[in-house]
Amino acid sequence: MVRPRIKETDNGIQGSFDIRVFDKMRRKMRDSNHLDTDHLIKSGIDHGLALEIGPGPGYLGLEWLHKTNDTTLKAVEISQGMIHLAEHNADEYNLRDRVTYIPGDAKDLPFKDGGFDAVFSSGSLHEWAEPLRIFNEIYRVLKSGGKYYISDLRRDLNPIIKFLIVKSTESREIIPRFITSLQAAYTKKELEIIIAESMLKEAIIKNNPVDLEITGLKK
Repeated sequence: MVRPRIKETDNGIQGSFDIRVFDKMRRKMRDSNHLDTDHLIKSGIDHGLALEIGPGPGYLGLEWLHKTNDTTLKAVEISQGMIHLAEHNADEYNLRDRVTYIPGDAKDLPFKDGGFDAVFSSGSLHEWAEPLRIFNEIYRVLKSGGKYYISDLRRDLNPIIKFLIVKSTESREIIPRFITSLQAAYTKKELEIIIAESMLKEAIIKNNPVDLEITGLKK
């Protein structure tokens, strides 16, 4: 029995402590090769101008830029504190000339129709207050043939896997954040209903052991 979804936030991660904790978690994921970068590239998102929704501290997009050639990135983030951190991290990567961080809410993307070769997001879907509206915005800003990749935790995570994740987490301050994010995450069936009502209705939704992926292209 999967417990009902508990909303976490739709204002992004705010406050210096939460931002620091989240940065520490994402940096550790990067260092242990647990970001979605390889899955993202394998999905065919490996060229052109991409849009990232909810980049947080920026590691996924920066790793994507680092591992691809002749690519550029725009990233929309609702938390100004996260934007400052992502810009700092982009400086560490020496990639500030290829990425632009823009304050905003993904339900009203500040871009023209059909301007992006790809759109991707990892770990922010559970924070979207209006996922249907954002799915339609993703469709709108994509070029014809443009691809999208969205991943996030799955709320129906196997209890054994959940226990192992918590047990292996060295930084204990990260655990409460993981739990609340998990409680706010969607299941595959829930997303199938939302996607079916959206412009991304032909998307493929896949359950993985820890997360789920939404992939597809704009025809």
